Amino acid sequence: MQVQVQADDFETAAEAAQNIGVGWNLGNTLEAYSADSLTQGLESENYWGEPTTTKELMTMMKEAGFNAIRIPVTWGKHMDENGNVDAEWMARVHEVVDYVIDNGMYCILNVHHDTGEYGWLLADESVYNDVKDTYESLWKQIATEFKDYDEKLLFEAYNEMLDTLKSWCFASFNADGQYNEDIATSAYNAINDYAQSFVDVVRATGGNNSQRNIIVSTYGACSGSGSWNSHLKDPLKNLKVPEGEKDHLFFEFHYYPTLDNGLSTAEADLDDVLAAAEEYLTSQGVPVIIGEWGTFVNNQFGTNSDYSSNKDNLFDFTEYLITKTKEKNIPTFLWMCLSDGVARSVPYFNQPDFAEKIVASYYGSSEGYEYPSIDDVTLAYEVYYSDASQWEECIVYNGDLSLSEYKGIRVELAEEHAAEDLSLKIYGELKDADGNVIGQPAACNGNVCEATFDAAQLGTKVTPRITLQCYTKDYTATITKIVLIKADGTEVTVTDAPSVFWGCTVTAKVITTGIENINATKTVSNDKIYSITGQEVDENYTGLVIKNGRKQIQ
Repeated sequence: MQVQVQADDFETAAEAAQNIGVGWNLGNTLEAYSADSLTQGLESENYWGEPTTTKELMTMMKEAGFNAIRIPVTWGKHMDENGNVDAEWMARVHEVVDYVIDNGMYCILNVHHDTGEYGWLLADESVYNDVKDTYESLWKQIATEFKDYDEKLLFEAYNEMLDTLKSWCFASFNADGQYNEDIATSAYNAINDYAQSFVDVVRATGGNNSQRNIIVSTYGACSGSGSWNSHLKDPLKNLKVPEGEKDHLFFEFHYYPTLDNGLSTAEADLDDVLAAAEEYLTSQGVPVIIGEWGTFVNNQFGTNSDYSSNKDNLFDFTEYLITKTKEKNIPTFLWMCLSDGVARSVPYFNQPDFAEKIVASYYGSSEGYEYPSIDDVTLAYEVYYSDASQWEECIVYNGDLSLSEYKGIRVELAEEHAAEDLSLKIYGELKDADGNVIGQPAACNGNVCEATFDAAQLGTKVTPRITLQCYTKDYTATITKIVLIKADGTEVTVTDAPSVFWGCTVTAKVITTGIENINATKTVSNDKIYSITGQEVDENYTGLVIKNGRKQIQ
């Protein structure tokens, strides 16, 4: 239960900026939704591959040194035709907020995919006028539900709101000539209109909301990064302080830089972004918060091998970003990573070293904090192959492997299996005359499936996956360990969970753990790719997608 504090005792936004520290986004969870139905229930929390959130996950984040959690929530699919939020959904959001607050952390609660490329909230004056009543009603319901919460709870008005052309970078970027003054003006005016509506409604609900710290974002949550267009800083230039606000308001933007041009270039870009934030945002007397950040080129959102191979640059940039933002009292919230998929349900960190790097960069040391990892648990993955007419496949490794560095793979199983039931398929770069991947099969022998990579069948590398195949009706295999064998004979345990390629389900079970009070079972979602609307798309789709339960650009 939240601590009761009178609003006149609340810290200011500037004071909160010094106290929040480093934060993390509970991504692809309460904001997940499907385009297949107008309404959805509590099951939507698992639509994008993440398990049901537990208090233990938030306790782990707190004990690791994270002092704030941003909870993205999509509301539209949980509202009736009159704009009333479903009571069960509100109760579930309330429950997750309590997980954070009860751990003594700051919590940001927002309106998330109601904006964006497919949202009903658009940065356009005409659209604003059409949806104003519904938007204000939504925030009245949220604010009323949480009005007695203390200063650790912050409200965020909207996420990445775009114009009618769905332009990123700045308003009207998708117009002919990459700019249209009328569309841009309408978009920036609308952003300020939504912000004013949000402020007026929240403050009017009274209680602790009268001085609660609240957040409004730039158009598209754009950061002004880059110099390739003269309009990139427009989202910052056009965001204004809502009337009546002074000491309890944050401005927010998101920051996803590239590192493919080198570390020094990325650092210079961050310097430019922070300078622009100071010139156009904090100069208005309002502190800034970076509600999301990540580095796509270093592929936090990809396979563990991609993450590992780019770790040095990622860690160097992370230290620079955290150090610089701390100097300027700008709280930062990493988008996902750290603990995703099965790891959240145990919980442990997929990337304990990354979590530790963020915390150590802020506090100067990670001493006294804890980072449980896959090494602290023993998991098994039960793969069920249903009635099939051809080979069904479970992905046991996803990503490229150079044959000059790796020479084989071993998949260990809990039970013995006949060669006619299970085998590995190793995908390579070589194709036959019809353009089909040749690949390399490898039969299982007892409780082991093992293969030495064959360049004659694969080429110079394994790509893009290795699968465990089955051609037996109604069949179950339990994977206990997956090991890659390097050219020098050393072994590397694969920590990414197996996932569905097609025709099977994968369930993760905790066998033993060095983490106290854990008992988790998690069904892993399939390996399909979804658009941000929740619609299934193929691997050639370009844009922002959800894959393996993670948001990424492809």
